[in-house]
Amino acid sequence: MISGGGTGGHIYPAISIAQALQAMLKETEILFVGAKGKMEMQKVPESGFKIVGLWISGLQRKLTIGNLLFPVKVIFSVIRSYFLIKRYRPDAVVGVGGYASGPLLFVANKAGVPTLIQEQNSYAGLTNKWLSKNANKICVAYPEMDRYFPAGKIVVTGNPVRDGLVLAQNAKTEAYQFFGFSQEKKTLLILGGSLGARTINESVLKDVSKLMEAGVQVIWQTGAFYFDEMKQRLGEIPKDLRMMPFLKEMQFGYGVADVVISRAGALSIAELMETGKPSVLVPSPNVAEDHQTKNAMALVKREAAWIVTDRNSKDQLILKALELLSDTGAQQVLSENIKGMAFKEASKSIAKEVIALIK
Repeated sequence: MISGGGTGGHIYPAISIAQALQAMLKETEILFVGAKGKMEMQKVPESGFKIVGLWISGLQRKLTIGNLLFPVKVIFSVIRSYFLIKRYRPDAVVGVGGYASGPLLFVANKAGVPTLIQEQNSYAGLTNKWLSKNANKICVAYPEMDRYFPAGKIVVTGNPVRDGLVLAQNAKTEAYQFFGFSQEKKTLLILGGSLGARTINESVLKDVSKLMEAGVQVIWQTGAFYFDEMKQRLGEIPKDLRMMPFLKEMQFGYGVADVVISRAGALSIAELMETGKPSVLVPSPNVAEDHQTKNAMALVKREAAWIVTDRNSKDQLILKALELLSDTGAQQVLSENIKGMAFKEASKSIAKEVIALIK
């Protein structure tokens, strides 16, 4: 059983781990456990896996009906998890983060089922720190995570990413043709995570004319939630701008990008490491324990990325991106340093740890 979700940053690594397990153990059956109403309930079945949902959600920062129901949801999810464990008798349970991980791993630990936590961030969240006391193994993406977890349980594996992100050199022409772009111009890829990012979108909207004046080709993934609004407010779309709610062919986006603007979620950073792309990171302030800022700073300290705060994004983001686009020396330094932080075949490494637990 693999549990977690809420965002692409939890879902895609979970799917990658599941695929690695199936490749290594041919008879493996995998059941995902997610949160009802969250994107994993759609994305996991699209990848060919079965998923069941728990009635669970997070706490909001203000008093809401949802917050009043939170204790009830936790109790119901623990009870539901108990019956799922009893019915399916899993050989191991993997938690990748997200609302559903807590109740399921709690019950699995109580039932004596081997559990593995995959912590994707450089700063461990409260739930994973609590679950780690009884977990058998903890796979992490950053060094020095013994600040949060028992050192003897930690394995540094990196974060899994989607297959095929790095294009072969002879496929670059196809990527440029896909967007209708010229190979002679600089290209900026703008990502706001799977759900989109209001601040990044507003920053682009404000200064898109500066990008066009500089002759930059732009791929702008707005997120489905913001696409219609951004398109309406932008009006006429410039010829060197490709605007879309979601870029499914992410390998083409990375293939043509000279510089990437991105949030600093674990999956985004893992993909930047894999592709070696110079980036300007805009950490989201609306996440637990401000972990995106900590993720970004782990790169900045190693000269592997630039950072612009969410607060300063409107005034600074596009100017910073233009500065990096014009500085090939800085691009090379960032590219080499972030590539050096990448872990190859992270999903296989995690799958091996799961198999070792079962054996």
